[in-house]
Amino acid sequence: MKDSQEFLKATLKNPLAVGAIAPSSRALSKLMIEGVEPSESEMVLELGVGTGAVTEMISKILPSADSYLGIEIDKRLASLVKEKYPDLNIMNADATSCTEIHEKSELGAVKYVLSGIPFVSLPKDICGQIFKEIDGFMEKGCMFRTFQYVHGFYTPPAKRLRDYMTERYGPMEKSRIVFKNVPPAVTLTWKTA
Repeated sequence: MKDSQEFLKATLKNPLAVGAIAPSSRALSKLMIEGVEPSESEMVLELGVGTGAVTEMISKILPSADSYLGIEIDKRLASLVKEKYPDLNIMNADATSCTEIHEKSELGAVKYVLSGIPFVSLPKDICGQIFKEIDGFMEKGCMFRTFQYVHGFYTPPAKRLRDYMTERYGPMEKSRIVFKNVPPAVTLTWKTA
């Protein structure tokens, strides 16, 4: 209940930055980590941690806390998740600086980028800055996964994200629809060698 309340507060404070009406469901969170296998030397970078729904699932598959770095722009949400997972590396920061944050962390190579960032509701220039950051990880061999809500799948910003990633990293893998999420969503995955 506390998560939902904090999520609502964050949404009311900055609806474009949150971009959702409810935290990700357990079903969507499980799908977000499907096939993700971090190791001591290959870590997970989570962008847009939110209330930690996906973080919870990630925490169950980590070999150690040093295999994870989470970035959340909302101070209250970052604090809430850090309280729940005190051993994990969770930063209250902007994803437009994720490369620098990762370098300063001295953690392993980023093998998985899992994003809860609401790209569809963010300004184009901010999305562009975040994509440039993601490009740096993808160039080194990485998997990028995000989700989109079904009702917004064909909007220009949603299509722009898919086109951008597909142009650079090849075919997209789209999951089945997760109806046990409010609103229903699909995951989108791109991989580089």
